[in-house]
Amino acid sequence: QVHVVESGGGLVQPGGSLRLSCAASGRPPSDSLWAWFRQTPGKEREFVSALRWNGGTQNYADSVKGRFTMSRDNAKNTLYLQMNTLEPEDTAVYYCATRSRAIVYGRWRDAAVYDYWGQGTQVTVSS
Repeated sequence: QVHVVESGGGLVQPGGSLRLSCAASGRPPSDSLWAWFRQTPGKEREFVSALRWNGGTQNYADSVKGRFTMSRDNAKNTLYLQMNTLEPEDTAVYYCATRSRAIVYGRWRDAAVYDYWGQGTQVTVSS
């Protein structure tokens, strides 16, 4: 069982930045997959970004590419999402998700492949 807890959400003006954190309950397996999704009321959960804990390729939704960056801190068992140049359309509840076993790159954007989810953190972009 893996527990993940997100933090770092809040209210920010358009053009501003936020950094979300996702703390894992233990050391993530090196092959584990980690992702950020977001959701607004009445809509399905939307893929934001994903990476493997042992590094390498990252995957970003087109809507955030060039503005958002994922990283992780092995010493702290923590995943980050640095969000820059935020837009009102980025307003959502952001969720951290993880899968302990590797899976093909083509499925990284599928919410159904992730086994563990955090409770979410609200990000509001508004003037």
